[in-house]
Amino acid sequence: MDAFLAEVEAKAFVIARLSLRDDDDALDAVQDAMIRLVRKYADRPRAEWKPLFYRILRNRIVDQQRRRSVRQRFRAWRPTSEAAPDPVEEAPGHPAGQPDRQVELQDSMASLHQAIGDLPERQRQAFLFRAMEGLNVAETATAMGCSQGSVKTHYFRAVHSLRVTLGDHWDEHDRGQSAQPREFVGHD
Repeated sequence: MDAFLAEVEAKAFVIARLSLRDDDDALDAVQDAMIRLVRKYADRPRAEWKPLFYRILRNRIVDQQRRRSVRQRFRAWRPTSEAAPDPVEEAPGHPAGQPDRQVELQDSMASLHQAIGDLPERQRQAFLFRAMEGLNVAETATAMGCSQGSVKTHYFRAVHSLRVTLGDHWDEHDRGQSAQPREFVGHD
């Protein structure tokens, strides 16, 4: 079980962060999902762990989003205070051999993350589970709690939306290469 959790941890965190847009909430969701998987499903065959884990993670993400919604309702009545910026997050990255290329790549990744974050929830889940985690249609359906046909529809719409949103952006950066990043290639 430890090897499985280590294998999915980084990708699960990215999925949760893109959905929740907060590192602390994302970390909480991933840790809760891992704990629940170990407590309730450790005795299941290893082949079942991945879809089960991502279904639990999806539920934790939805729970976090609901809690956030309730908190925001109460915050509307309180005066807001702006948190101090984190100096580590604002620190520039290590310069690469080509600083202008590094800036382009950072811009591309920021655009990709923003576009994924702007997808409707079910499309974002289908895209992240399929393209990032590499789950097949059946595993994604189990993780999302829906039919395989729904997974295919959500995934298709997500890829189409990302291509429309990012098409020009990726074409500018990848002249002579594929217009879309590798993750946008559809697979059944």
